[in-house]
Amino acid sequence: MSSRPGVVLLLGSALVAAGCDKETQAPAQANSVASDEVASAPAPASAPKSGAFDRSRKGEAAPDVAFTAPDGKPVRLADFRGKPLLVNLWATWCAPCVAEMPTLDAAAGALGDRVRVLTVSQDLDGAAKVRPFFASRGFRHLQPYLDPEVGLSTAYGVNLPATILYDAQGREVWRRLGAYEWNSPEAARAIAEAA
Repeated sequence: MSSRPGVVLLLGSALVAAGCDKETQAPAQANSVASDEVASAPAPASAPKSGAFDRSRKGEAAPDVAFTAPDGKPVRLADFRGKPLLVNLWATWCAPCVAEMPTLDAAAGALGDRVRVLTVSQDLDGAAKVRPFFASRGFRHLQPYLDPEVGLSTAYGVNLPATILYDAQGREVWRRLGAYEWNSPEAARAIAEAA
């Protein structure tokens, strides 16, 4: 029987070994590619293409996984029902994740209180890595949510970055794998699907 820390270490090692979604271009390069296309080799037939909006799980409930709010208290995605929710899974070691963070911050500012934007770090070191990162970047609209046990990325079965949109009732609208320009007009139209 394996211990919980051993499982976390094994899962974290798998995430580090797999790396983040290196197939998708960083947001600064995304203008050279159509919004729903990928500039790399195709994904396996059983998996959605990285870089496309995947609506195959539309209507599914969010996974019931606890993670940590900025105030240190445990939260679940169900705690945010009542308004649409954009959840971004990322890590400080993932270059595409870091590249898209300013666009998520800008989108969160533009969305105001209409859609809640959560950036949930999958860094195994949790606050020790994430808080200094946030402090150095000066984000105005994002807060550092933490998931050092990588429960969310494991529940979703995704590489980083991964972004999932939920409607106000907590049902999935779509998910998108890979970095994206979240402050673009295309992103605004996709996020409006949760209304």
